[in-house]
Amino acid sequence: MQRLDLQVLEQARRWNLEGPVWLCTVLSTFGSSPRPPGTMMVIREGGNYCGSLSGGCVEEDFLQRLSEGAFRQPSQIIRYGEGGLHPGRALPCGGVVDILIEYLLPDAHSQACLQQMEAALSGAVALRKEVRLPERCISLERCDYASSTLAHYDSERVTLTLAAAPRLIVAGLSSVAVFCANFAGALGFDVILLENRPEVIDNFAPLLHPTLHIQQIFPAKYLEQQGCHAHSAVVALTHDPRIDDLTLMEAIHTPAFYIGAMGSAGNSEKRRRRLRDYGEFSEAEIKRIHAPIGMDIGSKTPAEIALAVMADIVRHKNGVME
Repeated sequence: MQRLDLQVLEQARRWNLEGPVWLCTVLSTFGSSPRPPGTMMVIREGGNYCGSLSGGCVEEDFLQRLSEGAFRQPSQIIRYGEGGLHPGRALPCGGVVDILIEYLLPDAHSQACLQQMEAALSGAVALRKEVRLPERCISLERCDYASSTLAHYDSERVTLTLAAAPRLIVAGLSSVAVFCANFAGALGFDVILLENRPEVIDNFAPLLHPTLHIQQIFPAKYLEQQGCHAHSAVVALTHDPRIDDLTLMEAIHTPAFYIGAMGSAGNSEKRRRRLRDYGEFSEAEIKRIHAPIGMDIGSKTPAEIALAVMADIVRHKNGVME
């Protein structure tokens, strides 16, 4: 599933070829707020927009101010909520939102910035963006990956680390795999579904969210040919050792931050022995595999198992260790 912020950047780039656009980025939130830092919205002259700053709390007022000629500086920070543009009126959610607004003229500088941000998020890397208020963006540089957008700012400068979407590679389809893929898409993961069995694809494809697509390829072959980046989780959820074991053998050679396989404690131990005896993997390599997979929440149904799997993946992505 493509993240909304990537859609926003793609739309911004297209609209900016025709005229100026306003690129808005949530810098921070206080109290209850439906949009996390890094959330983007782009608006073009005439009021068309893509994305959301607050889930509907501020967009109407923002568009009204644009129509009245506001926000024409190359960059500025505004606040909605207590102490902000409506100091006497709290947001419906009760929160406070600080927003970076960039007025991008239709020129080479704007196009270059938008293209670089779009390429970075598409390629799952992180960018450090620096803006000196009230001027244009002065630098975009690759930096260490962050699990979420980080912003540091004052009245003179904004430094924003834009995080690319984490990736979930699902090796083989099953009921649990379908729920995992759908959950991951809703959580903002870039989801890659791998399945080589046509009859299995026919059975499970209708259960997937319409934005998710299956690649008909043997999962281990995909990993052998394509590999994955360090912000990827690889999960084998079929209970078929011909698929799961070979997937794990290839995944161990990648920098994936999470590798997991479904199975009971007994079956997981048998799998570890197979990897040790036949795959000749070291104990350190085998310990990278989460098996049994997922957090222990007493899950029984496919949906509960998938919830436990995704909770464990998110926990590791966010650096929350036991």
